[in-house]
Amino acid sequence: MADRESPGEAEFAKRIDPKKDSLTKEQLEFIRKVELAQWQKKVQKRRGRNAFTGLAIGAIVLGIYGYTFYSVSQERFLDDLEEEAKGVRGKTASKTSAN
Repeated sequence: MADRESPGEAEFAKRIDPKKDSLTKEQLEFIRKVELAQWQKKVQKRRGRNAFTGLAIGAIVLGIYGYTFYSVSQERFLDDLEEEAKGVRGKTASKTSAN
């Protein structure tokens, strides 16, 4: 190998197609191991991002849920309408009994 290469130059890896090229069992096993290592590396990165995204979405949902309960408990317009209705009923009842 040193005979063919000049110092400082390395041979480039050539791209192969395992389906077209005839490869030995060892070569195919090596390819599978490398692909598995690359896949595991990608899965770890995605798992972290997916966990962060899930927590963020969960926090948003819980925030909306909590805010909804808070805002509904603060609404008093139905109580005001009920008081006005009682007042109107009282006035109409006193008018009908006065007649």
